[in-house]
Amino acid sequence: MNLLPTTTSMDVAKLQPRVAVLPVGSFEQHGRYLPLITDTAIACTIGQAIADAYPVHMLPPITMSCSHEHAAFPGTVSISAKTLYAVIDDIRASLARSGIRKLVIVNGHGGNYVLSNIVQEANVDGPAVSLFPLSADWDRARDHAGLVSDRHADMHAGEIETSILLHAAPELVRDGNTDADHDGGPRPFLLVQGMSAYTESGVIGFPSFATAGKGKAVLASLTDSFADHLKVLGATSFRHGGLGEGG
Repeated sequence: MNLLPTTTSMDVAKLQPRVAVLPVGSFEQHGRYLPLITDTAIACTIGQAIADAYPVHMLPPITMSCSHEHAAFPGTVSISAKTLYAVIDDIRASLARSGIRKLVIVNGHGGNYVLSNIVQEANVDGPAVSLFPLSADWDRARDHAGLVSDRHADMHAGEIETSILLHAAPELVRDGNTDADHDGGPRPFLLVQGMSAYTESGVIGFPSFATAGKGKAVLASLTDSFADHLKVLGATSFRHGGLGEGG
């Protein structure tokens, strides 16, 4: 899969987008069957589905973020919350100089808590930035796709992440998801003890239930939900394509 947008300057000039979409991923462990780039691949997949359906300016992803809770697992690389904040702040400033003053951050990693603060502060003087997908967007997508698991139980490398990649980039999914299910329990001290206190494999979720059809339906639902984010930003919700209902 190509994680980078291939639009030209002329394409953007013709589209005249009012909203930019910034995928934010991570570089962290996802068990033995999903790659370290999983969250980046998913954020880009969601972003591309949005760009296919709405007149937005798709940006290349931020590929490393706040994955400190995964530090015990080999390969994981993190940056600080303040660095992530600064990078996004610089991107917003650059977009504004080109006339694009609305931004949607597509977050692929649940540990990027600082993104909520970025959005909170950016909107003090009026709607300018939205964070997508929100919890309600994910829940709606799970229901639409008929997922077996819920968001708490299926936290990491589980049914939803594996399904999205089985649909959008099956070449990234290695053997091993069918027997990797793990219930991590309540996890009250995840931010203190890290993931390794709740899983030996790095998985918390139910990847054995993953299918490409579910992944397609999840993306279709998220694409529909994105219209509400454009509306709250005061931007057009006009759709020029889409994924359809999936199934």
